[in-house]
Amino acid sequence: MNYNIALLPGDGIGPEIVRSAVQVLECVGQRFGHHFATTSYLLGGAAIDAAGEPLPADTVQGCLAADSVLLGAVGGPKWDDLPGDQRPEQALLGIRAALGLYSNLRPARLYPALRAACPLRSELAEAGFDLLIVRELIGGIYFGERGRQPLPAAAGGPEAGEVAFDTERYSTPEIERIGRVAFAAAAKRTGRLVSVDKANVLETSRLWRQTMHRLADDYPEVELSDMLVDNAAMQLIRNPGQFDVLVTSNMFGDILSDEASQLTGSIGMLASASLGEGTRGLYEPIHGSAPDIAGRDIANPIATILSAAMLLRYSLGLNAEARAIESAVDAVLDSGLRTADIAAPSQPSIGTQAMTKAIVTALEDSGNAG
Repeated sequence: MNYNIALLPGDGIGPEIVRSAVQVLECVGQRFGHHFATTSYLLGGAAIDAAGEPLPADTVQGCLAADSVLLGAVGGPKWDDLPGDQRPEQALLGIRAALGLYSNLRPARLYPALRAACPLRSELAEAGFDLLIVRELIGGIYFGERGRQPLPAAAGGPEAGEVAFDTERYSTPEIERIGRVAFAAAAKRTGRLVSVDKANVLETSRLWRQTMHRLADDYPEVELSDMLVDNAAMQLIRNPGQFDVLVTSNMFGDILSDEASQLTGSIGMLASASLGEGTRGLYEPIHGSAPDIAGRDIANPIATILSAAMLLRYSLGLNAEARAIESAVDAVLDSGLRTADIAAPSQPSIGTQAMTKAIVTALEDSGNAG
């Protein structure tokens, strides 16, 4: 089978880790008889430098024409002084909206081989966890009305400063569609879903909770419970093993998934899938562009490689191929190989290219053994 994958390498370590994922995809193609045609497009700071804008039209068109999209990372201090609507990060919001990607799946699993890297107490790390955060992606405060105004004269006059505002807004249909994604995901796992909100304060959260409870009638096999976001943040540290699937708003999901990533030992281990109504998705590691280590061959490519596995599973329906990548990552970690971010203080580490080669070799070996 032939597949067309759009690549958005982006900034910082993005090009390096995307190259790693492509090498793994090429190995998968050779082993399973597929051809993955890849085309790279500009995004983020790289697009600003080359085209004067963070999300060029041809990037959007290329992504819309592809079977799916693999992204590296965007942003960096080079572009920090640009106005908000011209910053590299706006490209992420724009491409998600252009592709209609309203749900973000962020799995967080503590690999047995990385228990020593987990910052939790040893008994919690030993118990492990495997949870999924379902984050609404194109609504809420990140997409609401925003701006600045002079401070009213009655409050001290214009010379006293400005008023800035960002608006949180959710509609019933927006909540329903992300809710159904979460209920369906929970039904395929252990049947437990926690809806995270701030219903004791926010009207949007009260609508969120009301809608989730109504949806629960359609999924009798799923046990739904509610949790306030501040408690959820605490419970993730206290006992992450209590969770299976969590569903929450754009901003809360952004924060909680980054918190969960640190419990796995490194943010360099977590993949994500952004999905809409069709099969096309946007797959990316949840870490940033890390410009301070760009070009030094020390970035962890595993999150991007696992994002490629999610691409195979969710967009292309290639479940065996996705499992092969995940098993290769397991095998490499079990063998003791580590990049610097997941190595113990006294443990030697390997670079980006060496880790990629090790995963490719494990993929080849498992294919030969089969």
